Amino acid sequence: MSKSSDWTPHVVTPDTAGVAANHEGLLAAIGDTARTAELLLAHKALVFRGFGTSQEQVGSALDLLLPNRLAYVHGNSPRTKVGSNVYTSTEYPAEFTISMHNELSYARRWPSRLAFYCERQPVTGGATPVVDGTVWLSSLDEEVRAAFSKGIRYTQNLQSGAGFGKSWQDTFETSDKGEVEALLADADVSWEWQADDGLRVTQLRPATVRHPVTGEEVWFNQFDQWHLAGLDAETATMLSELMSEDELPQSVTFADGSPIPDAYVAHVRDNGLAAAVDVDWYEGDLLLIDNVAVAHGRRPYTGPRRVLVAMSG
Repeated sequence: MSKSSDWTPHVVTPDTAGVAANHEGLLAAIGDTARTAELLLAHKALVFRGFGTSQEQVGSALDLLLPNRLAYVHGNSPRTKVGSNVYTSTEYPAEFTISMHNELSYARRWPSRLAFYCERQPVTGGATPVVDGTVWLSSLDEEVRAAFSKGIRYTQNLQSGAGFGKSWQDTFETSDKGEVEALLADADVSWEWQADDGLRVTQLRPATVRHPVTGEEVWFNQFDQWHLAGLDAETATMLSELMSEDELPQSVTFADGSPIPDAYVAHVRDNGLAAAVDVDWYEGDLLLIDNVAVAHGRRPYTGPRRVLVAMSG
């Protein structure tokens, strides 16, 4: 099943917004937050370009775009916190593609909005691809869609400070087990502390959701990023030789525990990337996306690249 689309993010410049080409102009352009919300609902992703916003200034823009910024709690991607709930977008090696995904789609609660800010553009590559979730869903074979109809089981093995993968301390931004247990009690997950002081977390989630405003059904999960077949060949081989599937830092199955075929990983991943629109980065750019309507990823790049991300509920 396929669905063609000419969708692309909506670009806002000083000229189109009728404001000055500086940071104050950006604040004027987004100051009517109700209007910004209308634009985001209509276009699903907005690029603010040509305003020259610096890293020292971007916080004031994020305050308007992302009310009630969220901490990246229970996130599985390697990041560094650089400000008030502002993080590096990812620290995954530059030579690899990051497949399309909706942020924290494996969690009980996910952010409704994400904002990315380009502090330093790469020399080559490094675009953030974005894809309309309805288009991605319609591009998938009926067999694949039916196979995922009952949902997905995600499992994390979080180490205690030494070992493969993220630690539970980094994942939950605390070293207090009581705080972790309180967060997990409200997260609709199964969990248990391990003998080595690690933490095992299992959660069942749907493969698709409906947008809370438009009602559109979208492909909404991250199963391919949790599956061995979704990793680069060298990493997948190393992990499979070192540990059993039950010991992997993260793994995924169908909701009933049955394995997800490798071919499904390639089909979903490749269709998402093929349908995506690349947002190339220029220093000072801001990209605001509806995290349910649109999935995002990252293209490989060369040279230094620094893109920051923040999110809101």
